[in-house]
Amino acid sequence: MDWNDLLAAFALYLVLEGLLPFVSPDNWRKSLMMLTRFKDGQLRFFGLASMLVGLSLLLYVRGGG
Repeated sequence: MDWNDLLAAFALYLVLEGLLPFVSPDNWRKSLMMLTRFKDGQLRFFGLASMLVGLSLLLYVRGGG
């Protein structure tokens, strides 16, 4: 992997992160308010699950697994 791949991945991340607030700002705001009600353990679990799914997808796409 080179820097171009990393920058392309980061750019795609920013595009995807910007979709919901652009398309539906009210629902995005409501979602953020719901996140503030979660306990730390719940947020950590969601973060860990997201990382594992992302890593698995990356390994699958890159042919490493």
